[in-house]
Amino acid sequence: MAAPAPSRPAAPGPTPSVKDVSEAWESLFRAQVAVMRRLQRDPAFRKLGMNAYDVLFTLSTCEGAGLRLNELNDHVLLAQSSLSRLVERLAKQGLVARESSPEDGRGVVVRLTDEGARLQREVGRAHVREIQRIMGDALDTGGLAALRDLTERVRAHVVAHHPL
Repeated sequence: MAAPAPSRPAAPGPTPSVKDVSEAWESLFRAQVAVMRRLQRDPAFRKLGMNAYDVLFTLSTCEGAGLRLNELNDHVLLAQSSLSRLVERLAKQGLVARESSPEDGRGVVVRLTDEGARLQREVGRAHVREIQRIMGDALDTGGLAALRDLTERVRAHVVAHHPL
């Protein structure tokens, strides 16, 4: 007797039209643009620009001794060359350290310094308060959970089915 076929989750409904997909994308994109423009004016980012904060935040969430530049690049919305220049500036400011990879000695591993971690926490606390004001005023707990679920599903699908 043959093994049963693995079960697949039921499709969520009929295949969406191109119009449905494009309107949903445009709505998501425009919401992101509105939020990001508001956040760019956030006083929290006077000490540290948004891209620099993104790098420090990403490094603060990684396990171990840091990330290789290409791994860091997978998590931020910057071109590799722009990220390299930004990491160089952050290193000169004492916020990150660049070290040779312990595995092969050729690659560069970037890690937070104590000062980088301190500044990331300081800016992060103010940033989260602003996000609370923006998102918490717009959506209740159920809406936030639904938004998180939808965006995580889209991201997981893109990573699994449409990699770079």
